[in-house]
Order: sequence, then structure tokens, then C-alpha cells
Amino acid sequence: MAVIAQAQVKSLPEPWSGEVSSGKHHLITDKPESFGGQDKGLAPYDFICSGLISCTMITLRMYAQHKGFDLGEFQVKADFNANKEGQEWIERRLSFAQPLTEELHQKVLDICQKTPVTKTLLRSVEINTSII
Repeated sequence: MAVIAQAQVKSLPEPWSGEVSSGKHHLITDKPESFGGQDKGLAPYDFICSGLISCTMITLRMYAQHKGFDLGEFQVKADFNANKEGQEWIERRLSFAQPLTEELHQKVLDICQKTPVTKTLLRSVEINTSII
């Protein structure tokens, strides 16, 4: 067993706000004003989307470097959706500054389905909780 990521959050005095830390990195988490927060940082589902799109960007750049080509500048965006029936899904969108060939277009889509975070989200994850 190997720990591949670690993070902690410390509550802040403002309702719903917290300081998230992971290694030397510090971020603020909060809820939007419409949910009673102060919108000072990312909400929890924003972190899920951020992890997914960050992993997508890194994986695509690593693949391109390994294969010896340049994807150029590109963006990855994601929306976490839920409906009244309890279904949840993520819409991920990529846009490239330079056009992709049809072959590369399909390869990028294939790679996106194989990124580590994509695979984790698709198979779900067991969460064990304890009070220490």
C-alpha cells in the first residue's frame, strides 16, 4: 500500500471556511455566498473538478512529450452536475489553440479516459473514516 496524496483542512472562524494544506501548499475552501459562505475559496466539488482537470492536463502533456509532439496551448474545463434523481456526472471539455488531426483528436479522447484521476472517479473509491 502506498499513500499517493495527502491533505488536511483546519477550520477557520468564518462559517464553512477552512485552510487546506498539502505539503507546502495552502488553499482556502469555502462555500459560495448563496450557501451561506463567503466564497473565499474553492468549494469541495470544485476541488474534485480541479483534481480531474489538472490530472488530465498533466497526463496529456506527459503523453505528448513521450511521443515527441507538441499539443500547444490548451485548456481543460469541468462541471460537476447533479439532478433531482440523484444522478451525478462530470462534463469535461478540452480546447486547443491549434487544430488536432482526426487521429490525434481520437487519441486525446482515449487518453482522457485513462488518466489516473479519471480512473479513480470512474471506479469510485472506498473511504474509511475514524476519529483520532
